[in-house]
Amino acid sequence: MRIVIVTDAWAPQVNGVVRTLTSLVRELEEAGRAVTLVTPDSFRTVACPTYPEIRLSLFPARRLARMIEASQPCAIHIATEGPLGWAARRYCRKHRLPFTTAYHTRFPEYVRARFGVPLALSYAVVRRFHAGAATMMVATQTVEDELLRRGFRHIRRWSRGVDTALFNTGRSPVYDLPRPIFLYVGRLAVEKNVEAFLALDLPGSKVVVGDGPQAAELMRRFPASHFVGARHGADLADHYADADVFVFPSRTDTFGLVLLEAMACGLPVAAYPVPGPLDVVGQAPVGCLDDNLAAAARAALAIPRDACRSYAESFSWAASARQFLDNLARFDGAAAWPLQEIRP
Repeated sequence: MRIVIVTDAWAPQVNGVVRTLTSLVRELEEAGRAVTLVTPDSFRTVACPTYPEIRLSLFPARRLARMIEASQPCAIHIATEGPLGWAARRYCRKHRLPFTTAYHTRFPEYVRARFGVPLALSYAVVRRFHAGAATMMVATQTVEDELLRRGFRHIRRWSRGVDTALFNTGRSPVYDLPRPIFLYVGRLAVEKNVEAFLALDLPGSKVVVGDGPQAAELMRRFPASHFVGARHGADLADHYADADVFVFPSRTDTFGLVLLEAMACGLPVAAYPVPGPLDVVGQAPVGCLDDNLAAAARAALAIPRDACRSYAESFSWAASARQFLDNLARFDGAAAWPLQEIRP
C-alpha cells in the first residue's frame, strides 16, 4: 500500500505534530507500507510571522502535484492546515480523490492568542478545510465532542503513543538543584501558557526544557527559573526522569505527547482539567488536574512513580499506526493512475 502524507510541520520544528508523524512513518514503513512525505523541505519557504521556526511553503501547487503523481498513492492524508495542506486539498478535490485530514492543533485558539482573531472566524476557516475530507482524525474524545458542537463531521479517533524503550525510569541524573524539581517541556510560545507555570509559588526549583519565540521574554521575567534549552532523545529522557513533577500549563493542546513521555519516565503530571490532560490523564492515579495549578503540582508529589510508568506502557505507536490505517480513505490505485487519464 502506497500512502502520501502532506504536512506543513516537519523538522527542524520540535513539536507534537512532528513527533507524531515521525513515529507514524516509522511504524508504517516497518509494516511494509510505502510512505511519501510532502514537507516544506521540498519547497521555497518563508518564516511564519511571529514564529520564525515555522516555514511556510510558497506556491507549492505544481511541485506538490508532481510529487503526488509520482507516488501513485492508494491513500492521501493531509496532516496540517497550512499552505501545503490547502494545496493538497485543492488537488484532491479537483481530481475527485478521497483524502483524510487530522486535527492536531487548535489553530483558532492559537490565532486568537497571537492576533486577537475571533474564534468564530477561525473555526469557520478550519471547518471548511476539513469539510472535504472523507474522515477527520482527532486524538481524544474531548476534542471530538468540542468539534462536533462546532459543526465538524466525519470524525474518527486516532490516538497517540510513546516510545517506552527511550522514555523510561532508568536514567542518568542531570540536576544539581534544590528539590523538588518541577519540570516543563515544550515550546516556549504564548499559546502554551508557560508563564502560568513559572509564576507559581512552589518549593524547590522550576526547570524549563524547550525553545521558542517567547524564550527571551520568559527568561527575563523569571530569572529564578532554570532554562536549559531544547533537549532530544536520551538527553530529554534524562531530564524527565530526574525531575519530581511534570507541570503542563497549556489550555490549548489537543493531546500533549509530553504527558506520555513524562509518565513513561515515572513522572507524575500536574495540569489544568482541560482537553488533553482530561483525556490522557483523566481519573487515572498518575496526575492531578486542578484549576489551581500550584495545588495540583504539590499534590502530584505524592503519586508513586511506578504507577505513572505502568500507565504509560498502555500507549503504543504500533496501536496508533493501526488506527491510522483503519481510518484512511483508500482508493483503487490501478484505476486512478496514471493521472493523465483523469486530468481535465
